[in-house]
Amino acid sequence: MNLSEICIKRPVMASMMSLGLILLGSLAIFDLPVRELPDVDAPIVGVVTTFPGASVEVVETEVTEILEEAINNIPGIKTLTSTTRDQVSQINVEFELWRDVDVAAQDVRDRVSRVRERLPDDILEPIVSKNDSDARPVLWIGVSSDKYTPLELTDIAERQMKPRLQTVRGVSSIFIGGEKNSDGPSMAGCGGHGGPPGDSW
Repeated sequence: MNLSEICIKRPVMASMMSLGLILLGSLAIFDLPVRELPDVDAPIVGVVTTFPGASVEVVETEVTEILEEAINNIPGIKTLTSTTRDQVSQINVEFELWRDVDVAAQDVRDRVSRVRERLPDDILEPIVSKNDSDARPVLWIGVSSDKYTPLELTDIAERQMKPRLQTVRGVSSIFIGGEKNSDGPSMAGCGGHGGPPGDSW
């Protein structure tokens, strides 16, 4: 005996089953999320390199291009984007979903270490980190003064601004771009990488 025969012979039970389905559907329709795309956290690895005192052109040719060339042939790369500013090179590598982010990060570290001797001696060691898809610098604070020297501005950003920003909920990291160890333009920048979506700086 199949379901159609049962419903024909027992119309009351069939009616109750239909009402039950309608009731469950009515309750669920208000709780089901509607999304065009699934909530998938793509494996993204970032490489940040600081070259104190270098211009955009120098950072681009002597740091960013060399690192891009080394990283570009890692298997499973979906997109590779780079941003070069005064003294800072930032490369973001998004891998295909089948790549494990820990293994991908290790591959990137290996490639960076291979070309380390081709990079300028004055750079700070490249920082390779696993990033969330929303982990981008979302807040920049520019600091300039006619009263303080670049060294003093760097000290203010390092000792006063950075510790306070690090305590803000949702901030995962702070880095200072444009820090000066010798006389130069009186400008220091402070930026933060976003933490969990909705709570990032």
